[in-house]
Amino acid sequence: MAANLLAHCPELFAAGIARSGAYNRTLTPFGFQSEERTLWQAPDTYAKMSPFMMADKIKKPLLLIHGEEDNNTGTFPLQSERFFSALKGHGGPARVVLLPHEGHGYRARESVLHTLYEQDQWLERHAGYGRTDPSYVTSSNEADSASSLSE
Repeated sequence: MAANLLAHCPELFAAGIARSGAYNRTLTPFGFQSEERTLWQAPDTYAKMSPFMMADKIKKPLLLIHGEEDNNTGTFPLQSERFFSALKGHGGPARVVLLPHEGHGYRARESVLHTLYEQDQWLERHAGYGRTDPSYVTSSNEADSASSLSE
């Protein structure tokens, strides 16, 4: 949802956070959520519901969080990895956090706490008062690197 909102209504938000998402609906060609038509029956719908297709238009900072072992058929980690690459390829400010040993929902205490920390720091940096933890460092202290708990 956050990725689609940043793609379609960027003036409404300073930044976004998307968790375990499906960013390219062409990877689920036989329907998704309440959409029962196939990609070939409704290509425009699939394109509009795919922020991946609008990566060149997303200029606001976007934090992507995903469980490395997400086996939900519509939200494999590949969705976040490829979307992150597309955003970065178009110069968009983005960060991806892959949570080891986590599926679609995050259960481990460390993962939940790390997710909360990442979200807090992201919002402080891009939409808050800038009260970031000095140890919250990304490449060149910019929000542009891939990370995981295992790093």
